[in-house]
Amino acid sequence: MRITVSKENYLKAIAEAEGEGEVPIPATLARWLHVTPPAVTMAIRRLKRDGLIRVRAEGAITLTKEGREIANRVIHRHHLIERMLTEIFGMEWYKVHDEAEQLEHSVSSEFEAKLRDKLGTVESCPHGNRVGMDRPQDRRARGWIPLDEVRGSVTAEVASVFERDRKLLEYLDGLGIRPGAKLRVMANNYDQTLTLKVAGKFVQLGGPAASKVWINPA
Repeated sequence: MRITVSKENYLKAIAEAEGEGEVPIPATLARWLHVTPPAVTMAIRRLKRDGLIRVRAEGAITLTKEGREIANRVIHRHHLIERMLTEIFGMEWYKVHDEAEQLEHSVSSEFEAKLRDKLGTVESCPHGNRVGMDRPQDRRARGWIPLDEVRGSVTAEVASVFERDRKLLEYLDGLGIRPGAKLRVMANNYDQTLTLKVAGKFVQLGGPAASKVWINPA
């Protein structure tokens, strides 16, 4: 069985959607991968034929053992490449996801091992997201909460940020909201924005953007 870049992308998207608490269905994959529904249908047919996924009667897609192994391998490569780009090459944290999306398919097992030896084992990527399955319920169990759920005045550290939206990452970086940054929620406003104090400055953040930021309250 030949594992193509397309197959790796679909298997990784299924695993990542599960990690974000979404049920992987064809519409989910079309949205995550920015492809058409007919393209998803064809891909699902191939992945099912190769024994890499199962499709339930209601349309939910799950990975088989073989499919999970491939997805995890790509996810771990992506994690190492993001760390390489930030820790070795000094690339801005909000740029590395897109670069890693391209490079993750061309890394050999030998180079991957070299990266592991060089970088060591760190749980989180530059966006604060843990490699592997890390569902919303897992984050809540650690005491993290989405920023948009904060009520009242709270001091917190940014724990992680949704990394698959480059414009969002650039916007948050411009406000000083990045993993490890300290912030204080000053007010929950009527228009569903938050007034935050970040690095001594007051900034406004809308609810949709705040929902993509996980914080660890002090």
